[in-house]
Amino acid sequence: MTSLPETTGKKLGLVVDLDICVGCHACAVNCKEWNAGAKSAPLTDYDPYGKKPDGVWFNRVHTYETTDEAGRGQTVHFPRSCLHCEDAPCVTVCPTGASYKREEDGIVLVNEDICIGCKLCSWACPYGAREYDENQGVMKKCTLCVDKIYNENLPEESRVPACVSTCPAGARSFGDLGDPDSEVSRLVAARGGYDLMPEQQTKPVNKYLPPRPRQDGREGAKAPRMLDHVDETTEGAGLIARWVDKILS
Repeated sequence: MTSLPETTGKKLGLVVDLDICVGCHACAVNCKEWNAGAKSAPLTDYDPYGKKPDGVWFNRVHTYETTDEAGRGQTVHFPRSCLHCEDAPCVTVCPTGASYKREEDGIVLVNEDICIGCKLCSWACPYGAREYDENQGVMKKCTLCVDKIYNENLPEESRVPACVSTCPAGARSFGDLGDPDSEVSRLVAARGGYDLMPEQQTKPVNKYLPPRPRQDGREGAKAPRMLDHVDETTEGAGLIARWVDKILS
């Protein structure tokens, strides 16, 4: 079995803001585009134009409808990829050493040259972040675009994972979460960032920022769920103007 490094020089990872993620899937698409021509290529598609298209995706976006105690509904878009855990069970279960965690930056990778496709790592991962390529017969996963973030031919501001650079809402951030003074660490501290499924004790490096509660700005008031009917024959402003005035007052 493979051993984990006792410590890592950095803890590179992602911070995903669930409050502003709009579920557009741009992160997943650009991830696929970059990695399909990079270190992990190819990222096989299965029946892409059929009734049940599927394939190898390092980043997947799930959408959920939630309701709080007050009965207010909210849509939450939840991107999911490898969390580059400090205590990564996918690494320690690997019989060949193909799955490993880098000592210099903490990124979890797969050496496809010695992967035998046994799928033990996918069974060990509690987050379902491993992707088995049936055509290649090997396991693949998010690399944090390791060939991009260290590419000195790119401008420094472009040396971030593809999912981060493409997010139109700015919901994804990248940096060293092992440095308490880094921008991402300060963001996590300010917004109450949390680990996904901490009960699994994998110590994920990636963090999530919780959605903010939705309200209309007045203490104890619920956000309007529908427009009130107004008789358009009534003197004064029309329906939309009355509604806007009510919200802004």
